[in-house]
Amino acid sequence: MQISDLAKLPYLVFADEQGNIYDHPYLRMAGAVGERIVSVDGACLIPLPEYSKLFFLPGCLPIGMDPETGRFVVLDSIEAGGKRFRPCAVAAFLEPGYVRTHLPAAEYSEKRYYLPMWSYTAVGFAEDGYLAAGFQIEYCERWDPRNYDDQQLLPAIEAFLSEVHDGPLVRHLVRCATDNHCFAAKNLFLRRWEAPLPVSRACNAACLGCLSAQPDGLFDASHDRLDFCPSKEEIVKIAVGHLEVAEDAIVSFGQGCEGEPLTEARLIAESVAEIRSVTNRGTINLNTNGSLPGAVETIAEAGLDSIRISLNSARSDFYRAYYRPRGYDFEDVVESIKIARKNGLYTMVNLLVFPGVSDQEEEIEALIGLIKETDLNFLHLKNLNIDPAYYLECMPSSGSEPVGMRKMTEILRSAHPNLQLGYFNQPVRKSGTGHEA
Repeated sequence: MQISDLAKLPYLVFADEQGNIYDHPYLRMAGAVGERIVSVDGACLIPLPEYSKLFFLPGCLPIGMDPETGRFVVLDSIEAGGKRFRPCAVAAFLEPGYVRTHLPAAEYSEKRYYLPMWSYTAVGFAEDGYLAAGFQIEYCERWDPRNYDDQQLLPAIEAFLSEVHDGPLVRHLVRCATDNHCFAAKNLFLRRWEAPLPVSRACNAACLGCLSAQPDGLFDASHDRLDFCPSKEEIVKIAVGHLEVAEDAIVSFGQGCEGEPLTEARLIAESVAEIRSVTNRGTINLNTNGSLPGAVETIAEAGLDSIRISLNSARSDFYRAYYRPRGYDFEDVVESIKIARKNGLYTMVNLLVFPGVSDQEEEIEALIGLIKETDLNFLHLKNLNIDPAYYLECMPSSGSEPVGMRKMTEILRSAHPNLQLGYFNQPVRKSGTGHEA
């Protein structure tokens, strides 16, 4: 970027220790790609989407850019609001459907804690408001936050409990909808779109960013994990009831509030078979780590329609570093993707993306090879929710250069023009030749 263009960039934003946010009078916004501090090209900046959030990072000094020299500056002291203080970096969390291109530019060396699990994004301020580093990969009305008004939710829950069903799994999902604001759980009670069917208490991975279990206590889990095994009868009752009445109906095993659903493969397979003995409406989906290929085949044969398998990387060493698998390996996950396609499932990979890692040239090459090898239908690009410094500390070293998140999507589309890129699960319509979105 030319020096003459730097003055056009948004201003650096920072916060005091109470979380009050200020914009700097001179320094411009910077970003990070992996561990490297960089300038943020204006083409990567978008107005902060309405339902995004801003966070301040205690103990993390903000890094800005001097527009006259292009040099990066660690802001260690500032006077604002009538006081002088050590500022904190500020980050954005983008609303669903957006992929971040840059991490916040921050100095983490003094931090003595782990940030909670959000996807931290570079953000700055201009005359018209906040600008964030990202782009929209998909818009889906079904997941638009504007459609999740809690004034409608509470009466819907009361009606569901009195008119439809009240049981242990439903009560668990009430907590998910009201305490954790899970959109999928809300959909169940609003009787529309995609609804959850959590079933598993156990997991065969120890993911760094597990949403439901953090036994090391480094940071809090985002959700309470399911602590009981639901009955097949309740699973079927909830699923059939939803599939029979909901628009664009999906029921999904494998949620943030449970372990790995394949550890309950028999229960899922029996439930799917019984659901399909009652109704052919809607989509039965499985979100999974894909660790047990034989279990995937069993559930597929029972009548599953679609599957979404999570990865953080198409490189085995990066995969192991994040998922820390127990009793399976990366090759098993690849085999599960192949088995899903062989059985005619609409097959998706939920790729947990991270700027500076996911867009490395070696990663893109490996991902292109994986897509070709497995004949994948759909690639989700989901921002990985984790402390950036923690994730980078745990990843293998690599000399591969990042090309940028937007450029990564362009390369993938060019290499696999029939591959769908997006963010959200898709309802499946059935045809005589298999399943397609």
